[in-house]
Amino acid sequence: MFSARTIYGEIFDDDEAFRLFCSIAASGEAQGGWENGRIAALVPGSQAHLAPKIARHGADEDKHGRIFTALLRKRGLTPVRVPADTDYTMRLEAAGIGLAHARLRGGEELTDRDIVTYLAHSRVTEQRASEQMQALRRYAGDRPDIARAVRVISADEDNHLAYCHEELLRLAAAGHARYIRRTLRAAALSEIAIYRDVSTAVMAHLGQILDWPRPKTAVLAAGIQAAYAYERLGGWRRMVSLRMPARRNALGGPAPRSAYA
Repeated sequence: MFSARTIYGEIFDDDEAFRLFCSIAASGEAQGGWENGRIAALVPGSQAHLAPKIARHGADEDKHGRIFTALLRKRGLTPVRVPADTDYTMRLEAAGIGLAHARLRGGEELTDRDIVTYLAHSRVTEQRASEQMQALRRYAGDRPDIARAVRVISADEDNHLAYCHEELLRLAAAGHARYIRRTLRAAALSEIAIYRDVSTAVMAHLGQILDWPRPKTAVLAAGIQAAYAYERLGGWRRMVSLRMPARRNALGGPAPRSAYA
């Protein structure tokens, strides 16, 4: 029987699989950096105090993209084109989760409700990112370069999640509670389906590269479906709860220095 650790081990050990894995991750992080950068530039005056935090969020995402690219470069590899069915960020945008890219490309100032929408979307996706990085920290522990990179990204994702909790609680107290609850629920239910589909696509592409036998691919696909069933039955609720984080103002102040920055 194979485990998550052995699956990740196969991906990390094979150049082409690792190349696709890092390319998908780098592309998603770069897209997140662009989105946050545009939102920071369009923040309404009523939420001006958020602009540097949103910009910091975007800078962190850009840094993460560079980290994944650096991991490829250390192995003499270059990024590959990301298959459309594995593009988590673009599939979220296509499903109407968060702010439309057409809106962000324009120069019109955002509204308070737009900022609530952005933060609710981020609270859901940063929950996913935080959990993914925690898993990678467990499975990459014996690979120093990967483990060090993942620790940096994981700490940032935890900060992003804390920031979303704190700012959404502030906005809920300011009268946006009903809209926040509704938006969080819609975003979470859409995200879990998109994550299932993207995970299935990623595993299919990696399985083709690694020449996994059909029974192995079927077991992995069944595992993804089982995880989705759990989330659909109630696991999604962890993505919509709000609590004041232990670390306040997580994105306040200058970004910490990093060897990967």
